[in-house]
Amino acid sequence: MTIFLSGGCKNGKSTLAQHAAKKLAGDGPLYYIATMIPHDEEDRARIRRHLAEREGWGFETLELGSDISSCLETTGGRGSYLLDSVTALLANEMFGADGSFDPTSPARVAEDLLNFARYAENAVFVSDYLYGDAGRYDEWTEAYRRGLAYVDRALARTCDTVAEIVSGTRNLYKGELPV
Repeated sequence: MTIFLSGGCKNGKSTLAQHAAKKLAGDGPLYYIATMIPHDEEDRARIRRHLAEREGWGFETLELGSDISSCLETTGGRGSYLLDSVTALLANEMFGADGSFDPTSPARVAEDLLNFARYAENAVFVSDYLYGDAGRYDEWTEAYRRGLAYVDRALARTCDTVAEIVSGTRNLYKGELPV
């Protein structure tokens, strides 16, 4: 089963995703694919908080800032995977640490995630809904927002279940949530 969860920050997506991944795993392996590459102390503090929140859940954390499908070689695709987040993954691919910008990355990220969804036994993808406001941003930010919308639409078409979390409320658009 594949699940795509989107919504604003601090709306409960990650907690819902953890419950869904755990339920899907049953007695099988349970993986948390952490995509954030820390750049400062605030990022490191956020990572520590997320690790503490998952403590005792049984997740094996896989830190992958890119090339998500590569973990399937070592795990065999068995079990349940929670990828948090598509948002950070695309940022990693689109904006290099050296200040470079890769406008072709959304297509590559979408292809990798769709490949992952095909071969993983169960996968839960978490993404932030940050492309719907009417604000005007610089060229790179607009390219990122359009790229994230592209990747999210590709996942929504492919996944069995699609839900948006708004102020803690679940809006189910496709399929059913296992929790």
